[in-house]
Amino acid sequence: MKAMILAAGRGERMRPLTDTLPKPLLEAGGRSLIEHHVAALAGNGITELVVNHAHLGELIEDRLGDGARYGVRISYSREGEHRLETGGGIHRALPLLGDEPFLIVNGDVWTDFPYATLPRQPRGLAHLVLVANPPHHPAGDFALADGLVANDGPERLTYSGIAVLRAQLFADCSPGAFPLAPLLRAAAERGQVSGEVHRGTWMDIGTPESLRALRETLAAQG
Repeated sequence: MKAMILAAGRGERMRPLTDTLPKPLLEAGGRSLIEHHVAALAGNGITELVVNHAHLGELIEDRLGDGARYGVRISYSREGEHRLETGGGIHRALPLLGDEPFLIVNGDVWTDFPYATLPRQPRGLAHLVLVANPPHHPAGDFALADGLVANDGPERLTYSGIAVLRAQLFADCSPGAFPLAPLLRAAAERGQVSGEVHRGTWMDIGTPESLRALRETLAAQG
């Protein structure tokens, strides 16, 4: 299975830190956020990676290179300064990802999720990893019942930014900027999205405060 690390966000809430450094290169625990992802994926046997980037993306390539020193192989989907959003960014990278289902992970989360446990062949168009709603997102995104993701339900959970997708999810899409969420919601409405809940550690590193909290967490772990 190939994996795509979504690293093209501008990181507006992280400014001024992201004025001179792309958000995936912010550091915690002695390595950058994106290096944590690369290490975690490699440790779970996932070694064919695609990274998309935009703002200051050349710095990401300078840091990661071809991935050899991490034991992986990295290809890059370069978006320049165009804002393709999550859906548009994945759609642009599809030629690098191939025809088989692929893993995506948001570059601005930190988690101990065991990637090796994900289904290589989801029963529908997507398989989502959901987490308990964080304080900044109390309403959640989706419900989960009998292994299927629904748009509504008695208990709503938050999409973690981790998923396995089939390229067919994007079959009716055209190049350009568009979000991923409407595609997932439409597929969920048709019963084509499975899911699971991760009860371990998950943090959305979107603000200086959350980055500080991650640094403190990793420091406490030694």
